[in-house]
Amino acid sequence: MIIPFLPDPVIKHNFESVYAPSDDSYLVIDYFRRKINQDHFDGIPLNEIKNILDLGTGTGIIAIFFQLIKKKYPKFSPKIFASDISEDAICCAKINEKLNKIDNEINFMQSDLFTNFPEYLNHKFNIILFNPPYLPSLELPKENSIKEKNFSSWDGGLKGFEILIKFLSTAYSFLNLEKEHYIYSITS
Repeated sequence: MIIPFLPDPVIKHNFESVYAPSDDSYLVIDYFRRKINQDHFDGIPLNEIKNILDLGTGTGIIAIFFQLIKKKYPKFSPKIFASDISEDAICCAKINEKLNKIDNEINFMQSDLFTNFPEYLNHKFNIILFNPPYLPSLELPKENSIKEKNFSSWDGGLKGFEILIKFLSTAYSFLNLEKEHYIYSITS
C-alpha cells in the first residue's frame, strides 16, 4: 500500500547561496512515497528505523518530508538529522522546518560531510540520503562571487565525483551495520 496523498513540503528559498530544490529532489520524494507503507520503508520494518540522515540538506526538503511522514505513521518514528556544509543552508532549512509546522524536531548540524559529527553518531543511521554536488570544479578567482556564494552546492571536485567518493569512503562509519541499512544518492 502506498501512503495516502502526502503533499510536498512547503519550501521557501530566500538564500542565494542555497541550492533550490529541483527535479532531483522531487523525484527522490516520489520514490520514497512509493517505498513506504504502514509497515515498511523500502523493505525495512518501520519500527527498526531509528535514525535517518539527510546529508547536504540544502533547503531541508528531504528531512522535512521524512518528518511529515512521521506525523502520518506512528510506527515510523526515527530521529531525523540534516547536515550541510553551508551555514546559510542550515538557516534556510530551519526556516522551512517552521513553515511546515515542525518545531525543532529535526536535528541540524553544519558539517563538511561527516567532519563535525559527534562520535555518538558512529554506526547509528539506518538511512543516509546524500545529494552531492556533481559538477566539475571551475577555476575561479577567490574573489569571484559565484564561488563564494554557492560553490559548495554544485562543486563536485576536479572531475565532478570526488565529493561522492569522499562520502562513500566515510559513510560506512555512520551506518548501523547491525541492522538493514541503505544509502541513497542522487547523481548525474
